[in-house]
This record gives sequence, C-alpha cells and structure tokens, in this order.
Amino acid sequence: MKIPIAKTVFEQAELDAILEPLRNGWVVQGPLVKDFEEKWCSFTGAPFAIATSSCTTALHLSLAAMGIGPGDEVIVPAFTWVASANAVESLGARPIFADISLSTFNIEPSGIPSLLSAQTKAIMPVHLFGLSASMDEVIGIAKKKNLLTIEDAACGFGARYKGRHVGIFGDVGCFSFHPRKAITTGEGGMITTSDESLAQKLRAMRDHGATTSDHQRHQGPKPYLLSDFPYLGFNYRMTDIQASIGCTQMDRASEIHAMRTKWANRYDEFFASIEWLLQPSFSGDYIHGYQAYVCLFCPDSISMKNIEDIHLRRNKFMDYLQGNGVSTRPGTHAVHMLGYYKTKYDLSSEDCPNSWIADRCSLAFPLFPNMTEEEFEYIASLIRKYKP
Repeated sequence: MKIPIAKTVFEQAELDAILEPLRNGWVVQGPLVKDFEEKWCSFTGAPFAIATSSCTTALHLSLAAMGIGPGDEVIVPAFTWVASANAVESLGARPIFADISLSTFNIEPSGIPSLLSAQTKAIMPVHLFGLSASMDEVIGIAKKKNLLTIEDAACGFGARYKGRHVGIFGDVGCFSFHPRKAITTGEGGMITTSDESLAQKLRAMRDHGATTSDHQRHQGPKPYLLSDFPYLGFNYRMTDIQASIGCTQMDRASEIHAMRTKWANRYDEFFASIEWLLQPSFSGDYIHGYQAYVCLFCPDSISMKNIEDIHLRRNKFMDYLQGNGVSTRPGTHAVHMLGYYKTKYDLSSEDCPNSWIADRCSLAFPLFPNMTEEEFEYIASLIRKYKP
C-alpha cells in the first residue's frame, strides 16, 4: 500500500468549471477571481479579500503596501516555512526570530516583548498547520506598541479562534492555496482585511499599481484608455483559470474541513495510547483547520543535549514508514538555522531552542479528506508495531 502525505482531490465540478474561462476567452484576472474573493469573504467573515498568485506574494504585497522597508524589523516565529521570513527580507527589512511553544508549534507571545526595538514595525504570527496563534496576546502586544499585525495564515483555512476565522484579527491575513493546503488552486493566495482603503491599495499594487484592472477597462466604455498607476506595484494576479477551481472548492469548503477534522480526530484517539508521539494541545477557544497533522517525536525527554540522538531516531522511524509505503515529512524547518539566515545574522540553535527541537523532532502524518479506513488502519498498525 502507498499512502502519500497529502492528496489533492478534484471532482467533476472542477473539471467542468475550468472550461468556462477557456471557452469565454478571459483567462487572466477577471470575474471568476471576483467570485472567488466573494466566496472567501463569506466563508471567513472578512470584509475584503484580494486574490494573489501565492501566499508568498500576498505577504510581500501586504508588507509593501503598509510601508515595511529598509531598516524596519518584523517579529517572525523561527519555526515556519521560509517564505514568512523571505517576504520581510526581500523588502530590505529584517526578520527577528521569536521562539515557539512546543505544545502548539506557534509563536510564544511571552517571548515577544524582549525582541522589540525602536525599529520594530510589525508582528507576523503564523497559524501553523491550521492552529491559530494566541491572537489576544499577540494583538495586545501589537496595540500597546502601535505595531502592525500581519497574520501568516497560509495553513489557516478553517482555523478559528474564539469563534472568529483566522485572518481577520490583524491588519491583514495571508492564505495559501498550494496543493498541500486544504483548498487549492494549484498555486495562489488570498489577503483578507477590514480596511477598505488598504484593500483598494492592495488591489492596485497586485496589478502593477493600476487603479483599474484589465477586466474593468475592457468592460468599460473606453477600453483603449490606460489606467493611472499611483503606486509602485507588482504582477501578483491570480488567473480566472485558477479561480474557477477555487470557486468550486469553496462550494464544498465546510465538507472538506469536516473530513480533515474527522481523520485528525481519529489520529487523536489513536495517539492517546502512543506515549512517544506528542500531539499539539489547545483549548475550546480554538477550532483547528488541520492543514497537516503534526506530532513531536519524543521517546525521551528532549533537550539540547540529546536532540541529535532523538533526531536520528525520528529519521529511522520515518524511514521505517517510508519503507512500508507511508509518506511522512518534518513539520517544517527552523528558519533561523537555514543557511542564508544563519550566516547573515550569525544565529545559532540556542537562539530559538524550541524551534530547533521542532525542526529536528517533528513529523507530519498523511492527512487528506478522502483517506480510507483501510489506509488509516494500515498506518496505525505500522505504528503499533514500532519500538522507538
């Protein structure tokens, strides 16, 4: 049996929907992108949504639109995908790495105040693997210091905190539609905000800085007149081909989240008896989106002294599963220990020790909506037999 880490599920509806832009000839950003944005607003409760070409471009665009640039600092969790930090770095600003809590894999708010400086302009909490960060605490710190809050909600589809969907707590929220995410458009992203003027600026800047989109201009009475360009912008547009898939997937968004939750709950029940695999913990204030199901491999208490031994044992476990047809992955990486950031800023594992532990000892198990009972039981049987 071969079980992938994730599986993109397309139905006949997506195949039918993708033909619409091919038939009508409007394949760039157009009416289907607008429809997708409206469906995203309806699902998340966000007042405004702006589709982009990826979550990375959504982060970069948001930071640029809010004036982040050279000399500025942005607080970013050290345990995240590298794109979180890259979006900051690419604007000439500096990511300041904050450590995480091993019980959630999310930024530890109590560690943020000591990292603030006169150059700090924003905090970027990441809702990692689909679990919301502790937004009351993060927003409290940001408001007290008059800082911007950019929610990296790449994994955040379906994640809620105190009844509200992630991405609507901060100044902006940025989502991903990569194939490993719950909703996919192949590549793609979305920005949410409650600030209408910022939404207008983001729409312009994703389209080279134009105040009028190509579709608006071509549908208008004088399509031969070019738009004004009051902003320095980018080509970060989503296409109608991508949006046709996104619209169809949003029609069954609740079903997709429910199925992911079903299999995550099965893992919870099973792992309750597996003492050497630690699941993230969260209270009733949180609804997990389950972009991924990630555990900490801990056959012994982990410290910086024995971490390499446990790391090798984790890899041996992953090799065992791979050899039996079950794909796993590390949760993600400790960005402060990747070559570029480690070298440029002279960082060490001890700067964010929990992030380094998560880097070396976390692993994600297969999770996708159409998993079967046979697949789940096969995974469980392999784990039951394993001696770490």
